[in-house]
Amino acid sequence: MKNVGFAPEQAEATRKRSDWQVIKSLLPFLWPPRDVPNSLEIKVRVVLALIFIFCAKIATVYAPIYLKQAVDILAPAEAGTTAVAIPLALIIAYGGARFLGQAFAQFRDAIFAKVGVRAVRRSSATVLAHLHRLSLRFHLDRRTGALSRSIERGRNAIESLVSISLFNVLPTVLEVALVFGILWKAFNIWFGLVSLLVVVVYVIFTGFITEWRLKHRRESNALDNKANTRAIDSLLNYETVKTFGNEDLEVREYDRVMGQYEVASVRTQSSLAMMNVGQALIIAVGLAALMAMAAAGKAAGTMTVGDFTLVNLYMLQLSQPLNFFGFVYRNIKQALVDIEKMFDLMDVEPEIKDKPSAPPLQVSGGEVCFENVTFAYDPRRPILKDVSFTVKPGTMTAFVGATGSGKSTIGRLLFRYYDIAGGKILIDGQDIRDVQQSSLRAAMGVVPQDTVLFNDTIRYNLSYAKPDAADDAINEAARLAHIHQFIAGLPDGYQTLVGERGLKLSGGEKQRVAIARVILKGAPILLFDEATSALDTHTEKEIQANLREVSTGRTTLVIAHRLSTIVDAEQILVLDDGEIIERGTHEVLLAQGGAYASAWTRQQKSMAAAAEAIAPDDAFKAAQ
Repeated sequence: MKNVGFAPEQAEATRKRSDWQVIKSLLPFLWPPRDVPNSLEIKVRVVLALIFIFCAKIATVYAPIYLKQAVDILAPAEAGTTAVAIPLALIIAYGGARFLGQAFAQFRDAIFAKVGVRAVRRSSATVLAHLHRLSLRFHLDRRTGALSRSIERGRNAIESLVSISLFNVLPTVLEVALVFGILWKAFNIWFGLVSLLVVVVYVIFTGFITEWRLKHRRESNALDNKANTRAIDSLLNYETVKTFGNEDLEVREYDRVMGQYEVASVRTQSSLAMMNVGQALIIAVGLAALMAMAAAGKAAGTMTVGDFTLVNLYMLQLSQPLNFFGFVYRNIKQALVDIEKMFDLMDVEPEIKDKPSAPPLQVSGGEVCFENVTFAYDPRRPILKDVSFTVKPGTMTAFVGATGSGKSTIGRLLFRYYDIAGGKILIDGQDIRDVQQSSLRAAMGVVPQDTVLFNDTIRYNLSYAKPDAADDAINEAARLAHIHQFIAGLPDGYQTLVGERGLKLSGGEKQRVAIARVILKGAPILLFDEATSALDTHTEKEIQANLREVSTGRTTLVIAHRLSTIVDAEQILVLDDGEIIERGTHEVLLAQGGAYASAWTRQQKSMAAAAEAIAPDDAFKAAQ
């Protein structure tokens, strides 16, 4: 069963895939299908890298044979001219074989570099694209720090796994096989079997200890995620931390988690030392056994000094990659865990999906219709209850009501961030569940209540609604939103960086950037979610006039904060507890003397007496 949610610690605690399944998930990125650009080039590079690996190991394994022959010639006391010439050739051959072993390894690295980097690039892009397809519910529930950490670890793990597997494991296996064959053929099967037994015992011991150590590593990772999440949350909420003077609290909480991480990390390092001691003992015993066998053969006259040297060289040569095997095995296992964690994100099913062969939305007039819509974020707490209304093309409809009445939910449902539980949402008679989401959102522009900007330039943020927009169009949108003069007065103008989440701009400036952005988009349906709530009264009136001009001829939905901003709306809907309790124009609702009229009176009094000291939501609550 596919997941519909994701707990950041979940993959740390359990393995959902076997190691082979993780590798299978990775293989398409290393051996891409035909429809992937440059797939043939990548495949050729993989094949060439494998050829170079084989050539490098052949040269490395043959090098000791040349040295063995040179030692045998130099061993006798007498050394004639011929004896001197032949060792020189063998020594040159020995040096050449050593060089070729290194050279082929470097050729392998150069050829394969693009394969590894491309695999990381494609897998990372695939995961990011999938995350953008997931529902709003997933992103509201996620922990940003742990999620970004999982992606970062997964990206690094892919590169690590590819290089370790191809550059360490495969060459070592090939070298062990060649050494086994050479020792068997040159001496007898016992030399081959002893060398093979040393390798097998070493691998089994390392694998067993590493598996035992992995639980400590996973615990360390989980605590590292937790600490990282805590640090990122405190930095993202920097102003809140400073406002409440809780810097010490944040540092203490971070240090508390890091203290737990310290304990787990020390345990991990201690177990590593124990594993290294065991590995050194296995190698030492194996080397001593082979040397004793070779010495006995020399004493019996069946082996030469060169043979004794050859056995020693092969065992030392094998011990070098084996000394790294614990590191390699541990990193492979950890890489598989990290890659699995990243690929677990790919198992999260998008909550909102397009139907197969869904057509694009066709907007003719821009009529929006809610028919008996019911919705709940949690089934135990309904948000909208049988809501019905129609926004005629080119008109403005405003939504007012107390906090939690369902105003902002209407906007989210219109953008289809969630699917409704009952009823229909229609645009020009088309159910939004039957059309492509991309075309639906392309037809709408929104100015949200809380405008969050990218940490980039003002121009980038303005043009985000239309990336290919010309400078003149961007400047005109800024003028209509009454922010052009402000931007032009900045030292860097439109190239001014706005900072993390736009924190270098005031609330009103960010709001006007968002308004300019939606003006630039030019969508036929507009949604203003308390779009002027962060502005002063004077600026608000200026922008309201511009918004009215911009929304002319467009279907406009306004979630109102100040009732004075919606007096010209063709339709005002008053919501309470997920239901529409009043509807009509400003004049009609005042004449009814209901909740809207009471809220209007309270707002007017509060504005006159204390510059809106009473929030409009409170006014509605008082009117109930």
